[in-house]
Amino acid sequence: MCAVMSAPRVRLVNTFTSPFDNAVATARTCYSSRVITPEDVARDDEARALRDRIARSTYDAGHHTTLQHAHFQFTVEGVSRQALWSFLHAHPFYNSEQVSQRYVAVKAGHYTRPAMHEAAAARFDACVARMHETYAALTQMLLPAAARFFFEVFPARGKAGVRDQWQGALKKKAQEVARYALPVATHAHLYHTVSGLTLHRYHRMCLETDAPEEVRAMVTAMVAAVGAVDPLFFRDVEPVREAAPSAPAPLPPRDPAAFVARFDEALEGRTSRLVDWKLHAERTVADAVREVLGCSPDALDDDAAIARALDPARNPALSETLNVNTLDRVTRALHHPHYTFRKKLSHSADSQDQRHRMIPGSRPMLTRVFAGGRTPDVVVPALLQATPEAHAFFVERMTEVWGVIEDLRSEGVSDEAALYLLPNAYPIRFEESGDLLYQHHKWTTRLCYNAQEEIWNATRDEVEQVRAVHPRIGRHLLPPCGLRAAAGRKPYCPEGPRYCGVPVWRLDPADWSRVI
Repeated sequence: MCAVMSAPRVRLVNTFTSPFDNAVATARTCYSSRVITPEDVARDDEARALRDRIARSTYDAGHHTTLQHAHFQFTVEGVSRQALWSFLHAHPFYNSEQVSQRYVAVKAGHYTRPAMHEAAAARFDACVARMHETYAALTQMLLPAAARFFFEVFPARGKAGVRDQWQGALKKKAQEVARYALPVATHAHLYHTVSGLTLHRYHRMCLETDAPEEVRAMVTAMVAAVGAVDPLFFRDVEPVREAAPSAPAPLPPRDPAAFVARFDEALEGRTSRLVDWKLHAERTVADAVREVLGCSPDALDDDAAIARALDPARNPALSETLNVNTLDRVTRALHHPHYTFRKKLSHSADSQDQRHRMIPGSRPMLTRVFAGGRTPDVVVPALLQATPEAHAFFVERMTEVWGVIEDLRSEGVSDEAALYLLPNAYPIRFEESGDLLYQHHKWTTRLCYNAQEEIWNATRDEVEQVRAVHPRIGRHLLPPCGLRAAAGRKPYCPEGPRYCGVPVWRLDPADWSRVI
């Protein structure tokens, strides 16, 4: 017998009124002397017939911006971290607020198990239980080291009489690292908001072979929830009306072991390595600033022009917590430089990294790059490396996980299903590119010592390399407290009670270092 997978629980909690009629009203307004309303397009039989013709013709012609006006907000529960990483968060056009494994302890028994025969399902369930036991044990094993590093940063908090009140903070530091042992099958819950156009695209992409069963079930539930509110919105959707025009090209032979070895060697010991950039980025920024301001190099030389865009003392908007950079004319000059990095982050860290939606990455199909075998391929956080007993325990348990994955694959369980057992520590290897405007926002936020450790390490790598190739740009790349200090904006740290304890704004970038 086959043990079936439980589908994510989807609920539509907020939506536009009459989203289908609204889309057609926006289309008709483009060619009208007045604003057309949703009520106008559904007024009578003649109006509705016109509405349906316009809806079909604009959709077929690819004029899809009309579908972006209506938005749908869902709550999703019982969805795996793998589904979030591989689908819901693997594109730019969404907003999500999800439960954090960094700050919320994970309860046992909440995970997705793909459909598989009952004997395999029993092995899968036992492995997940074992991984959760590992998570709980590591949380306790890491507490002494977390306390040691924490009280080195905050010595006053380690004194008798106040030390106990920081136990909650220490547990969060420990469980943040212990979560690396949890499977990507672990459940999350979240709010997820998308436009009608994105939801149409979700529906289309579920025809692809890379869309897991769990994702197809979730998107089907989203479409059904919208259909219950507005039956017309998905009446003419492309996946229903026509199949894909042709099958995709056959995949080439894979060699994941060689891929992994070649990729890791190319990193040259870094978390993130700069592999491509625009050669004349500094001059281009300077020219763009002068073009905005209508001045010549005699009035504003390159250094001054670059500083006008990147120095918070001259561009105070950079030191604000509200990111208005895409709206400010001078700051938009930062769109022109472009950087590409080769990166290796754990599944857990990359799940946060990909939330920087305007810096896209070519993330892999895990079924194509998983090298198999019984030796674990994992990222090990600094706190774990600093605790030899916990490190050895972690490697031992991850070796068990790799053994179970191999056994399931040998028993006929698909790679898609078996790889739900991969731990959060499994490395994602990919290329990531973005322009300086969006990279600046990311680097600023992720240089904060409160950022997730791996992303902080990657950001430090990236800023260091940009400083080397573009020093006049790189010298302005600072953590949020550094930008605020440069602008004279107090308090320098915007984190309030979450202050990391280190006056980073006083440090030279060469001295940036942290464990927790």
